[in-house]
Amino acid sequence: MDSHPDNHTSGEMIVDGRSIQVTIVPLGPANLVLARTDSGGILACGAVDPAALARLGIPAARVRPTRGPSIADGDDLLAGVVTEGNTGSAARGVKPGMTGREAITRL
Repeated sequence: MDSHPDNHTSGEMIVDGRSIQVTIVPLGPANLVLARTDSGGILACGAVDPAALARLGIPAARVRPTRGPSIADGDDLLAGVVTEGNTGSAARGVKPGMTGREAITRL
């Protein structure tokens, strides 16, 4: 991960052979975490609104944590459980209840 002057970090993860760009923004006691796929989909923590991203034409879903009180990094996103997605993510087969890892491979 690369650190930036505004205190966020970004880097690449490879998931099932796909390049996933992960950005982490510290927000005090929690982080805003989102991952963007090589085809433009976004998987994110609960602070990101998939409906707002749908208005921009971006397929997106958010996950709840399964390994602690909040999503802290890309690994937590993959381990999380999808709670909500927008119409773009549904068109790609993303459904509530699937893991973040399953969702990111479809986004």
